[in-house]
Amino acid sequence: MKKRHSFLILLAVIFLALSAVLYFIHYLIFHDLHHIFIFGLGDLAFLPLEVFLVVLVIERILANNEKQEKLQKLNMVVGAFFSELGNFLLAYLADGFDNREEISKAMNVSGKWTRDDFRTARAFIGGLKIKPNARKVDLAGLKTFLGGKREFLLELLANPGLLENDKFTDALWAVTHVDEELEARPSLTGLPETDMEHLSGDIARAYGHLAGEWLEYVEHLKGKYPYLFSLVVRTHPFQEKPSAIVR
Repeated sequence: MKKRHSFLILLAVIFLALSAVLYFIHYLIFHDLHHIFIFGLGDLAFLPLEVFLVVLVIERILANNEKQEKLQKLNMVVGAFFSELGNFLLAYLADGFDNREEISKAMNVSGKWTRDDFRTARAFIGGLKIKPNARKVDLAGLKTFLGGKREFLLELLANPGLLENDKFTDALWAVTHVDEELEARPSLTGLPETDMEHLSGDIARAYGHLAGEWLEYVEHLKGKYPYLFSLVVRTHPFQEKPSAIVR
């Protein structure tokens, strides 16, 4: 950092010296000090406006465009995640909740949903207090499924673009942790109640992150990609009979 500051100071001194030399050459040729002061003062007066336009306006526009491009690419990754395993987990893990019907009702996105509806659903998921019962979930089947998706999850976690979205990264870590917990147990039968309670907590954490990120993603599709949103509305796991067929 100090070297960078030293370089900037040196560069400033060089440019100031170069400017002084050029003004001096101008004076030697034309012998018009009055002209130099007029244009020098004019350039100096325009400098604050130039800084404002370049630094505050143009730079912010470029930075915002770059941010939007990154978010678009990130949402493509999020979409791939839910298509590959997220949607399945949302339906599969819901078996452990005693209030599964309540969750499905709150998350049953339709084409008529507004921003307020998405906000209400996120608040419901954020305030979800009921912990799932791991005994109601087919843990062996979950272990097999996640084991088959392990390489895909690791590739997503290695994606540098995910640094732009901490919440989605947290969701990936929560799902990966469930996979690691299940993989670490040679057998998933006859587990003590304390261990089942621990697994239930891991599942609850993963489900909360998944559901929240799914709502964010679907709301994004509604605003940017209506045709993709239409498919989600027809096939998402929170409705009674999901089907891609348009009726």
